Amino acid sequence: MLSPSERELLGSVANQFDQMDKEQTRTAVKAILRELTEIAPGRSVELRIPPFAATQIVDGHTHRRGTPAAVVELDAATLCQLAIGHSTWAALVGQGLILASGERSDLSRLFPLSS
Repeated sequence: MLSPSERELLGSVANQFDQMDKEQTRTAVKAILRELTEIAPGRSVELRIPPFAATQIVDGHTHRRGTPAAVVELDAATLCQLAIGHSTWAALVGQGLILASGERSDLSRLFPLSS
């Protein structure tokens, strides 16, 4: 579960991304990915937040090497917006801010992260 200080950091990254330093942003991304691996364990979807991190989540077909069958890519600010509920999955996909392909790549059920 995200701590209150982590939630505050996510809000800062989501709202003031251009003013955040790289380490603060990396910390926020890692906190979200840690939470996602707890609530959606698995290896069927590769979630990428370049240049900060990537992880595999969601139960199903296990990806081992090469290009995964399902990939989701977004930037750190967009990930933070989703995590704290400032925007929805559908809206961000529609704006082209989330690139999602493959089976199980719709992660809308995971956001926002619960408090």
